Amino acid sequence: MNKIIERKMIVPNMHLLTLEAPDIASKVKPGQFVIVRANDEGERIPLSVADWDEEKGTVTIIFMEVGASTGALACLAAGDSVATCVGPLGNETEIGNFGTVMCVGGCYGIGSLYPVVKALKKAGNRVIMVFEARSNYLIYWVDKYIKLADKIFNVTRDGSLGLKGHISCLPDIINGLPNPPDRVIVNGCTFLMARTSEMTRDPGIPTVVNLNPIMIDGTGMCGVCRVTINGKMKFACVDGPEFSGHEVDWKEFLSRRKAYLEEEVLFFRRSEPKQAVHKEGKCQT
Repeated sequence: MNKIIERKMIVPNMHLLTLEAPDIASKVKPGQFVIVRANDEGERIPLSVADWDEEKGTVTIIFMEVGASTGALACLAAGDSVATCVGPLGNETEIGNFGTVMCVGGCYGIGSLYPVVKALKKAGNRVIMVFEARSNYLIYWVDKYIKLADKIFNVTRDGSLGLKGHISCLPDIINGLPNPPDRVIVNGCTFLMARTSEMTRDPGIPTVVNLNPIMIDGTGMCGVCRVTINGKMKFACVDGPEFSGHEVDWKEFLSRRKAYLEEEVLFFRRSEPKQAVHKEGKCQT
């Protein structure tokens, strides 16, 4: 059992969760993840570590509330405990002095990229951040990134901040730079990662994505998180979670990600008559 230090909604449907996990905090590296289970009956959810404090022995996760299990996590509060928090899992992000690195983040990926950006800056890179969201109120942690990034671009679908549109604006951003980035790292929803990879393929910009398939044990035993990379089967938990975006079979990946979409929709439909309401960190019905 891991005690919750803080749980709060930072933007609509996006939650920050800080857990007491000293063993993980002492070993975790940028790009790695943990598996969390809200309660004894809950499913195991892989979530990237967005920050940690080795002295306090805490790890921080940013997650999106999209279904039954993340909904259960969102109902917890400081002082509660989660049934499971294991890690660090997966391989750490490759960090080197690449030159200029463009980091593209959307939804939970904005949080997941934070330790990566810190490590890239420490290694001497120039970092360009691109935030993508439906609207300006869904972009968070800007104050943290301002201290690290050399330049920040915002892309919102409603045009409320920065460029109007989707990540399809990326070529315009890249073409407006004095020189193209030496590497792109992208984290967020499947569409964001796939489209970014598609747009960096022809220019030949190395592009790293962080895959988040359905996962159970996180140690390569179950095979649920298998993905096809450059025509070969890999396990996201032990071979990843980061891969070249130009080598991912995105059609297959998206199909597998949708495996339980109907069940998640049915969960919310069943709960419509008694909507759960977050009140002071607890769920009321």
